[in-house]
Amino acid sequence: MAVNLNIPDDSDVFAVPGVEIGVTEAGVRKANRRDLTVFRLAEGSTVAGVFTRNRFRAAPVQVCEAHLSAGLPIRALVINTGNANAGTGPQGLAAANATCDALAKALQLDARQVLPFSTGVILEQLPVDRIVAGLPAAIGKLGPDNWVQAAHGIMTTDTLPKIHSSRHALDGKTVTITGVSKGAGMIRPNMATMLGYLATDAGIAQPLLTELARELADVSFNRITVDGDTSTNDSFIVIATGKSGLSIESRQDPHFPAVRAALAAAATDLAQKIVRDAEGATKFMTIRVEEAADTEEALKVAYAVAHSPLVKTAFYASDPNLGRILAAVGYAGIADLDTATVRLWLDDVLVATGGGRNPDYREEDGQRVMKQAEILVRIALGRGHVADTVYTCDFSHEYVSINADYRS
Repeated sequence: MAVNLNIPDDSDVFAVPGVEIGVTEAGVRKANRRDLTVFRLAEGSTVAGVFTRNRFRAAPVQVCEAHLSAGLPIRALVINTGNANAGTGPQGLAAANATCDALAKALQLDARQVLPFSTGVILEQLPVDRIVAGLPAAIGKLGPDNWVQAAHGIMTTDTLPKIHSSRHALDGKTVTITGVSKGAGMIRPNMATMLGYLATDAGIAQPLLTELARELADVSFNRITVDGDTSTNDSFIVIATGKSGLSIESRQDPHFPAVRAALAAAATDLAQKIVRDAEGATKFMTIRVEEAADTEEALKVAYAVAHSPLVKTAFYASDPNLGRILAAVGYAGIADLDTATVRLWLDDVLVATGGGRNPDYREEDGQRVMKQAEILVRIALGRGHVADTVYTCDFSHEYVSINADYRS
């Protein structure tokens, strides 16, 4: 059950000049489902990526990092669902490389110009023969208007596709930004199992795009959590084709702030859609921590609250058992926290202040807020002037059912 997840009409999903997409059914894990997606990028495109920090990094993540480091221009992406190719050892690396080799041969590229991605079940060998056999069909469907198909083709336990698309007028030119993401469970920052692909026809120099990809991840995909589990396969890719005619070489370019802001808004939208479609979610919660001494401190508190199963189940039940939030703040790891300076709000309802319950707080007010589909939890620490935000969801019975039955 997705929480207020907006899916744009097909007519509002704009092609990004310089990006072609083909999607097909390769039978990676199940028959009759779109599970193989190919991106072909125009010559002159720049590409940057941010990947999981899980030590069990999947084979495709390792290959992506190696290919990006090789310095050749990236010209194609290949994405399969149904199998994560993680925990598969040397055989998994060979399968990821074989996929790149096959696509490169078909598109007349160097294999190092191809980035592979996989998502699905961990600890099972990738059926690379099915993927290679499916590539001609995906290539045959390459076209500029297949973003919606791509959003469906990268899904696993997602219930809805996640798409963002927008256009922006800059310096007499129209800049297009379109992206897709997938993820519903096993979501935790660093990265947060998610995949995200964001493309623009603005031109962005490679060194700047590499920096920008990390910055975009930090304000979007690294600010979401569903269950606190960091996947083995998380990947976020930013593509700049330059086909709009607008070219940005450095941060000093007068158009850089506008392009950065538009890309950040797009990445944040795609990240929030993952939380809105989280496995079994019925509530979308924004955890905002204010008056922290620094960003690290703010995020410690925000994630302690966002990860707490007791907090998440209370929100599912619309039960204003709000001492659970204060308990999470208390164990977040701030050794010298003065609880007397902490204040807690649900939306505009002040729940706690001065180290205890607000004398004017009424439980019916808290329950009214907790019955909403979208809830703001605001925590002021009284320690400084830094604020940060994390997006999360509740835990329902369905979350347990989905994950208990995932492999079947």
